[in-house]
Amino acid sequence: MKKVRVLHISTAHQPQDPRVVFKQCQTLTEHYDVFCAIPHGNPAITPAIHFISLPYFRRVIWRTLLTCPFILLRCLWLRPNVVHVYVPEFLPFAYVFRLFGAQIIYEVQENLHKKMHLKTLNNGFLLTKAFRLFDQLARRHFYLIFTEHSYLTAYPRLVKPFAVIYNYPLLDFIEAFRKPYRPNADQPSFFYIGWLSFERAFDTLVGALAQLNAFYPVFTMHLFGRRLFTEADLTQLPGFKAIRENLYFYDYTDQRIAFTHANGATAGLALLKPVGDYADSYPTKLFEYMALGLPVITSNFPLYQAVVEQHNCGFCVSPDEPAQVLEKLIYLIEHVDEARSMGQRGRQAVEQFYNWTSEADKLINFYEQILSGA
Repeated sequence: MKKVRVLHISTAHQPQDPRVVFKQCQTLTEHYDVFCAIPHGNPAITPAIHFISLPYFRRVIWRTLLTCPFILLRCLWLRPNVVHVYVPEFLPFAYVFRLFGAQIIYEVQENLHKKMHLKTLNNGFLLTKAFRLFDQLARRHFYLIFTEHSYLTAYPRLVKPFAVIYNYPLLDFIEAFRKPYRPNADQPSFFYIGWLSFERAFDTLVGALAQLNAFYPVFTMHLFGRRLFTEADLTQLPGFKAIRENLYFYDYTDQRIAFTHANGATAGLALLKPVGDYADSYPTKLFEYMALGLPVITSNFPLYQAVVEQHNCGFCVSPDEPAQVLEKLIYLIEHVDEARSMGQRGRQAVEQFYNWTSEADKLINFYEQILSGA
């Protein structure tokens, strides 16, 4: 029997994106014929998905003028039953697929109503107006998926059904990288994966590590993610020059490479400041560290505390206080057995409550609901 055809579209994500590719698209291949239009898509990533390679532009204006029309020309002939859109710039183009009978899902992965003003790129009066217009239209005409319950406060009175599908770890994917917790107490290392910015408390982290240098001068900080600051910004941070050689910047990296550097780490860090929607949104890396068996150090937001303190798998600290971060770093270095136990409790919590299995079921059920005409 011929499978129903679905098309996932992003002009911005990487072809190894964990949620889009390895969680959602791969989950759906068990039931549907899945196509994924994504920058630099490559069938070698996972053969079960039909990739359509797109050009990548950092600026939304070029994605809108060049990439989005290209997607229409390349993908309309597919006649998909469902089109799953991950970026707001494609919303006006999604109506063309709708005219041809497709059901449209718009996935909200960040609350841009709270974060737009923080963006140094792809911001401006016209872009903001366009986003608000088509975001409002999407609420009326499309099905929506949210990655956080808190986003619902910005999206009241939705016309069509919606689903909240958290970005919890895919344990089968992470299991290959989970190793016994054996940190080096004399030469500790730490692990971070995600965007790097001052809003994500990178300045606080540098301040803490600069103080740690006095106690453990031979430490390593592995930093995987795109930097949203310049080299000049870095050199102006107090203490940065003293620890420059201790910091390893890898830029955006496939998780299958990045997670190998978590082996031997003392802790995983997930510090964010109370700006935008951060205090209301789970950082995916928090659960990834827990899945890897690492104790975590994260921000003292109530949402995060409800996870970390309930399961006693790390520490929640002020993201503006380097001294608090330093204190917990030293504690984990000097209390290896307790740190190991924290990592084990975090792993158990992910296995029980925070893994992709339940979210995959919600995704499949939502697709079935849409295709049944609900």
